[in-house]
Amino acid sequence: MTTPPASPARLRAVLFDSGGVLMQPIGGRWNPRADFEQTVLAHTPSITPEQFAAAITEGDRFFADSPSTPDYDDYHRVLLRHLGVEPTSQLLGDLRREVPPSVLLETYPDVEETLEVLSRRGVRMAVVSDAWPDLPALHAGLGIGRFFEAYAISAVLGCTKPDPRMYRHASDALDLAPAECLFVDDDPDLVAAAIRLGYAGRALCRGPAVSDVPSIASLTQLLDFF
Repeated sequence: MTTPPASPARLRAVLFDSGGVLMQPIGGRWNPRADFEQTVLAHTPSITPEQFAAAITEGDRFFADSPSTPDYDDYHRVLLRHLGVEPTSQLLGDLRREVPPSVLLETYPDVEETLEVLSRRGVRMAVVSDAWPDLPALHAGLGIGRFFEAYAISAVLGCTKPDPRMYRHASDALDLAPAECLFVDDDPDLVAAAIRLGYAGRALCRGPAVSDVPSIASLTQLLDFF
């Protein structure tokens, strides 16, 4: 069950998680990106779906064991090594080649309108995300990068949420105290961590809420705070 907002007067900014809050992968998979199999098959046509599935599982383990978001090429080397494919510079380059963000990603229906209204109301906004350094470019390609004054990105800072440095990098960049910032994430545990650090927080639960952490069902509910 979602929790109605309390309209705290001191809030001046929203700190957004990205994946699962602002955008989602077309096809449902974040990593590797959706064209991974197609790109590898262009170099090594004999790889089977079962081999790809096992390699992706190995990549998931690599992610889980990394203290921050790993280098993109290092991640691909783990997958390719598991596939028995040589990680040549040509293949690594093909795997990270630039494609329009709209080919791989999409924003949720409630995102752009909510950001527009918050911007018009003078609400400051930043992003706190476990992501690779190209996240601002992805947001720009999806038409939402213009709303954000600052980014706290795990691959840049060398840590991941709930490390306090992730949250504080964003609020410090806005020159605001934690109590002046509302943090929004689709992971209730990360919202709870922010609340313990003095931030306001809401978990975004577009489906049924499964936590006691204060939650919202849609980003449009943020407008009630401002």
